[in-house]
Amino acid sequence: MAESVVRLSPRQKMINLMYIVLTAMLALNVSSDVLDGFEQVEDGLARTNANVGRRNDAIFAQLESFTAQNPEKGTPWLKKAVQVRADADGLYQLIDSLKLAIVRQADGKNGSLDNINRRDDLDAAAIVMLGPGDTNGKHLRSAIEEYRAQVTSLIPDSTKRASIDESLSTAPYRRSGTVQDQLWEEAKFENQPVVAAVTLLTKLQNDVRFAEGEALGNLLAAVDAGDVRVNELNAFVIPQSRMVMRGGKYSASIVLAAVDTTARPDIFVGGKKLPGDNGLYEFNTSSTGTFDYSGYIEVTHGDGTSTRHPFQSSYTVMEPTATVSATMMNVLYAGINNPMSISVPGVPMSGVSATMTNGSLTRQGDTWIARPAKVGENATITVTANIDGRPQTVATSTFRVRKLPDPTAFLSFTAPNGTKDRYKGGKPIAKSVLANIPGIEAAIDDDMLNIDFQVLGFETVFFDQMGNAIPEVSQSASFTQRQRDQFKRLSRGKRFYISRIRAKGPDGIERVLSPMEVIVN
Repeated sequence: MAESVVRLSPRQKMINLMYIVLTAMLALNVSSDVLDGFEQVEDGLARTNANVGRRNDAIFAQLESFTAQNPEKGTPWLKKAVQVRADADGLYQLIDSLKLAIVRQADGKNGSLDNINRRDDLDAAAIVMLGPGDTNGKHLRSAIEEYRAQVTSLIPDSTKRASIDESLSTAPYRRSGTVQDQLWEEAKFENQPVVAAVTLLTKLQNDVRFAEGEALGNLLAAVDAGDVRVNELNAFVIPQSRMVMRGGKYSASIVLAAVDTTARPDIFVGGKKLPGDNGLYEFNTSSTGTFDYSGYIEVTHGDGTSTRHPFQSSYTVMEPTATVSATMMNVLYAGINNPMSISVPGVPMSGVSATMTNGSLTRQGDTWIARPAKVGENATITVTANIDGRPQTVATSTFRVRKLPDPTAFLSFTAPNGTKDRYKGGKPIAKSVLANIPGIEAAIDDDMLNIDFQVLGFETVFFDQMGNAIPEVSQSASFTQRQRDQFKRLSRGKRFYISRIRAKGPDGIERVLSPMEVIVN
């Protein structure tokens, strides 16, 4: 068995030595004077228990007094101390009941711990502690193990923990004269005279009170051990935002920060420790939007322990913006979707809303679509932003509503290279290409507005050999058969005109477009 490296206190060494000497003398079947010696040890241990109990009472009273003055700080530790005392008292009383049970097993139901008659009875302790079934010895061992685990969890000092583990050990061990390890309760109470068993249990009570005192002392010390020492006070102003709009509310927290310049805490953001010791968190932004971040501050206390204090915040990144508008060109076109850009510096897109008169205004992602209803009636857009938790009107803009400009009529065909092309007249077109064109189309395609119109009808004008005009009318966008027949009779260099082109756009307004001159190649 490995040699223990735990240093026992002088008190513990004395008790262990006395117990070993008296047990050895008993094994040699010494006279009744030895039994008297056990009683003397019992009396000494009882006095020691009383002294330790008074010391524990004093420590507990200090903790109660502090908690009365500072309930918020002391209550958590006082609750743990109350639990320790309750567990210690419970175990102490259990041992008391077992001592009395052993004495009465030897002396009868009127037996007393103060006057043991059959001190040398070797069977009473074994009957009480090692009887069949769920024995008192097994129950006591479990209670000691549970108490030991609870007490050592409250003591950070490894040396003190090891000392308590040793004094309250319930590990199996081999007694002198035996060939194998025995359970703790068997080694302690088998063939043990009554007076020795009672003395052993009293020593166990002494160990319980000693462990209780160590735990209470650590709880009292822990009240202030976790405090962070500071040597510098600084005042800080922490605004919600450094940019405030007219009509908005400026809000800032003015706080007093206490720091220890000799022991800076470690700050972690996103799992990475910040460089330096001034707590500055900075970086270059790469995309717009609202972003959250979180982390924790790790503080080391005077007792060597550390705690983590979590935090979280957010920031909003906006594109650099400038508003440039031409007053004379505040125009919206009726009947179509007019893309709009609406933003409020300092406010995320989710906090911006807008309404419109004479039409509808809807949001599509980060853009807006305005669709005016009536031509000639102004449309007013009102922008509202959520600032400091309340909506506030930040801008009002008025736009003139106009009808769409007239489109251009054209003939659509496929070029030899396979691309789509538009013939708008005024230059030759191959007769074979013209024969394959189904009809006439119209659209606005000036790179600002790309809007298709519906052609309702048109007229073609051909000229005979005498120069007489021959009109042909189509009541749709397609060429009629008579018009196609005219195409076939055209020779190279001849021309005809497409006129009275009627078209209607998405605004519902019908209009007549400019005529088109078609030259046959």
